[in-house]
Amino acid sequence: MNTESIVKISNVSVEYETQKKNIRAVNDVSFELVAGQRLGIVGESGSGKTTLGTAICGLTKFPARVISGSVQVGDVDLLSLNSSDRRLSMLREIAFIPQAAMNSLNPSMRIEDQFLDALSRGTKKSARGHFNELIESRILQVGLDLSLLKRHAHELSGGQKQRLVIAISTILSPKLIVADEPTSALDVIIQRQVLKSLSDVQKINNSAVILIGHDIGLLAQFVDTLAIMYAGKIVEFGSLESLLTNPKHPYTKKLIASVPSVLKHEVLTGIPGLPPSLSDLPTGCSFEPRCTEKIAKCSQSRPELISVTDRSVACWLHNAETLPGQSSAEARNN
Repeated sequence: MNTESIVKISNVSVEYETQKKNIRAVNDVSFELVAGQRLGIVGESGSGKTTLGTAICGLTKFPARVISGSVQVGDVDLLSLNSSDRRLSMLREIAFIPQAAMNSLNPSMRIEDQFLDALSRGTKKSARGHFNELIESRILQVGLDLSLLKRHAHELSGGQKQRLVIAISTILSPKLIVADEPTSALDVIIQRQVLKSLSDVQKINNSAVILIGHDIGLLAQFVDTLAIMYAGKIVEFGSLESLLTNPKHPYTKKLIASVPSVLKHEVLTGIPGLPPSLSDLPTGCSFEPRCTEKIAKCSQSRPELISVTDRSVACWLHNAETLPGQSSAEARNN
């Protein structure tokens, strides 16, 4: 198995400009992905997931701006490109599937023409003889009928449009696919079909995938790695199995405990309180006001994301600097 990273996100920070002051929505996020890896980014609304996703794709727009970091996909740093080169890199190096992707289709163009428009961005004229074969192959890969190519978007169901967006976005076999809640507003059966389509295309291209969402239960059906995001930072990062079976950050524990299970008859507890305002974050850990496992140091300084056994976690309960010689349990009792 190839373990060389093809996607390197390094120290990405994004701010929103406001009349009072700039607000840091994504704060120094870094991670790497190998070909074929599937990362799920999960967190509550306002945690910075979508802002991070658009920043990775170079699609940040005013009043937001990327203030630091790099996004290396293959040999290309997407954030260093000018707008013209960045547009050419879309679909070839990276594909973005936005929220409500079904509304991304052009209502005035037939579906076939929208495929041709995407292909024309990254294919030489001399290679266009195989366009029809490539389009038909991709349509079948996402489980749709070839007759849809002659239709317009208004003639299709929500699930059909969502799968067509996946097919069009990945027609040039990008190295990275970023999907921001691609199953929102769809019923449960169609959600599964859309995720299967995304999975099939990803396997064929051996692309790395970043899937953004609120629902850990849904993401767990697709991803192999999880990043838990809170108040603009990743607070826990590791394999899906390790985070689900042995979560270390208190926020991760609360998120998992809030997911209903057919195997356990338990009262759902939820997460008390609300996420902090990004314009007025606590001095210490951003989750400290809502945390039931906090210790004294949690309110004093912000923990950094560090490696802990089989994952990375930003929590003083798992940081050797907390109280030398004391366990986390002892620290909580002091």
